[in-house]
Amino acid sequence: MPETIDIHIKNIQSKLQLLLKKYATVEKENIKLTKENESYKSYEKNLIEKLNLLEQQVNILKASAGELEGKEKSAFEKSINKYIKSIEKCIGMLNN
Repeated sequence: MPETIDIHIKNIQSKLQLLLKKYATVEKENIKLTKENESYKSYEKNLIEKLNLLEQQVNILKASAGELEGKEKSAFEKSINKYIKSIEKCIGMLNN
């Protein structure tokens, strides 16, 4: 009887060791994927910033060429007004 208990304990220990090895492997993979995800998020953020900059440049070029109409024109005017308000706010802060 004690031999069967020892066999069961050894069997459980070996399964536990295997489980711990698998856990360590999964943990390493998780860390790797988390770093990769952060990298992709940073890359996506940079691409979005570049896209926004290019869209602004396109709007400026259209405005200078007189090709803005309707919604594009009002959206461009709103963005210009935001910039003006921001500049005025900065100037006001500098004057204080």
